[in-house]
Amino acid sequence: MLLGNVDVRQVNLAFKIEGRVSRMVFEEGDEVNAGQVVASLEKEDFEDAVRLAEAQMHAQAAALAELANGTRPEEIAQARTFVTQYEAMLNDARLIFSRREELAARNFASHEAHENARAAMLVIGARLKAAQETLKLAEAGPRSETIERARAQLRANEVALDMARRKLSDADIVAPSSGIIQTRVREPGAIVRPGETIYNLALTSPVWVRTFVEEPDLGRIHPGMPAIVLTDSGGRYDGRIGLVSPVAEFTPKTVETRELRSNLVYRLRVIVDVPDRQLRQGMPVTVVVHPDEARRSAELRHE
Repeated sequence: MLLGNVDVRQVNLAFKIEGRVSRMVFEEGDEVNAGQVVASLEKEDFEDAVRLAEAQMHAQAAALAELANGTRPEEIAQARTFVTQYEAMLNDARLIFSRREELAARNFASHEAHENARAAMLVIGARLKAAQETLKLAEAGPRSETIERARAQLRANEVALDMARRKLSDADIVAPSSGIIQTRVREPGAIVRPGETIYNLALTSPVWVRTFVEEPDLGRIHPGMPAIVLTDSGGRYDGRIGLVSPVAEFTPKTVETRELRSNLVYRLRVIVDVPDRQLRQGMPVTVVVHPDEARRSAELRHE
């Protein structure tokens, strides 16, 4: 028969992001089920960020599709029309330049008119060359590097959208396990930082008992061994040995006698199979690890 205390895990619940608290659902002492939303931040800014990221992703997806599809046939036809137009204009400019040159040589026209015709011919020739290059680019379509850059930008936009959605999801605190609210730390309207405690939650499971066994009895204890936990109020709970510490330590100060405090003991963790709200943090209990002795102790308590 061993003496020990109930040990209950506690979790500090907090937001992962900064914001203003809009809702606190539970009060101290309320029971919470795993998966329930216990608190929320104002979500307008996070929802706007999601919509913005969605719009940017759709715009980039459209730009990538445009590049992947290549130049439209109508644009190629238009580029060919410009080339044909400048070719005709260049032929006319050459004829005009040729006549002006002949007239200037015979002094029937000014040399200035001759030079102007030459300049006009050169300008149209340059425009024709630019139109021909534009036609080549239209027929070749976008470069593979340009398409790959657009594809990479789309992936970046998708990641940004995932991050925005994750922040929107993080605007709610969801209970990781069932438990009881121990402390309500903040109220609606408070501006909180990431990691700042909002609630303190005492988990209803797992619940175990911390106790100690002396070295002479250590050989009769092993992990998985059945045990019974008895409370002073008559409660009885089935359990099992979950941990036998490999390291010896001095008897804790909760043991009253100086003689016992000088002995080396080994810490045990007894896991309660089906705990309830009657088992509270720090409650003193008795642990019986021998089945026959456990049954006798339980019968005596119920008499």
